[in-house]
Amino acid sequence: MDAVLKYQQDRIMTTPPEELTLMLYDGCIRFIKLAIAAIEENKFDKANENIIKAENIITELMSTLDMNYEVSNNLYSLYDFIFRWLVQGNIKKDKSFLEDALSIVQDLRDTWAEAIKIARNKK
Repeated sequence: MDAVLKYQQDRIMTTPPEELTLMLYDGCIRFIKLAIAAIEENKFDKANENIIKAENIITELMSTLDMNYEVSNNLYSLYDFIFRWLVQGNIKKDKSFLEDALSIVQDLRDTWAEAIKIARNKK
């Protein structure tokens, strides 16, 4: 196992769950931005690769929701919308779909980061 992979695995295993969610949002944002850049450069294979990575992150976020909470239903709807926009952006190689998805993911990421900060201040 190479050192980078070992480091990444150790980081995931030792990171609190709320930070893992933040890392997923950050990864999704990064992959969407890379896909947008790839579309602008007409590198559609690279765009496809990065969109699929973003879709996989959204799918992971959807699968970890506890549907016993009302907020989870709302988040699921947002994730479903984002996923559909990523698919449309990939099919049509239209960055406007990706930009819309990116905006929502960035808002979710910023809200999540703020929630972590508030929760830590209450401890």
